Amino acid sequence: MPGSVNRHLLFLDVDGPLIPFNARPGRRRPAPALSRDVIGNPLLDRLDPADGRRLSALGCQLVWATTWMAEANEVISPLLGLPDLPVVEWPDGDEEPERGVHWKTRHLVRWAAGRPFVWLDDETTDVDRRWVAAHHPTRALLRRVDQYVGLTDADFSAVRRWLAQETQLDAR
Repeated sequence: MPGSVNRHLLFLDVDGPLIPFNARPGRRRPAPALSRDVIGNPLLDRLDPADGRRLSALGCQLVWATTWMAEANEVISPLLGLPDLPVVEWPDGDEEPERGVHWKTRHLVRWAAGRPFVWLDDETTDVDRRWVAAHHPTRALLRRVDQYVGLTDADFSAVRRWLAQETQLDAR
């Protein structure tokens, strides 16, 4: 992706943020027809195609940070109208995270390699925020998404506000 190295990263989880545990009330329109390969997953109808447009509009480099791994590009990206995205490959090792730190946290900080990032997930906590603040040289927004509701206007507004603050800091 040309110029993507200068853009902020946005790490995106699938289960919870994009596929909420409860059906979304008043969804704007149903997800596109599903292929035979994914019809067995009844939760995919909880995807909101508008999320793909809204995520793209943020101007960040979107990165899958999900246990769906490469399957997110095969199944989720087309349903959201997204291109194939980079995927964080989770290590197979038995490396135990520090007490209370989410198992993804250390790997995402490594993957970010010093770049500012947003992480949308339903499992982050204040422990993760403190760990990232202590181990990552630039700003990061760890936004906990309500796993029963999925991404909301409030989540997108919080990310836009954070990005605007980051832009103001860059201008100084």
